[in-house]
Amino acid sequence: MEEKIEISILLSLYGNLLTETQRKYMELYYNEDLSLSEIGDNENITRQAVRTILVKSKKKLQEYEQNLKFMQKEKLIKKLLEQIEKTDINKEQQKITKEISNQLDF
Repeated sequence: MEEKIEISILLSLYGNLLTETQRKYMELYYNEDLSLSEIGDNENITRQAVRTILVKSKKKLQEYEQNLKFMQKEKLIKKLLEQIEKTDINKEQQKITKEISNQLDF
């Protein structure tokens, strides 16, 4: 999985565990595709300060995933749902698997 997409998913899963500033900068960089310089200019801090915050925040998100494994579990559930959908299931079961799939973050 492309790193930016993976970090964006981790941010959606664990972003509320970051500080407000960390979450804001991560959102701007990974989801809104702003550059380090653009974020720095908007926030009146240096490009290097933005980079430092992003590196620390990314490490925290990866640590959360390493310990909690929400993304890994969601991937497995998605894969299992896809396998179920390929079997001979009735309309009500299809509806349930679709609803479960929709409830997952990605």
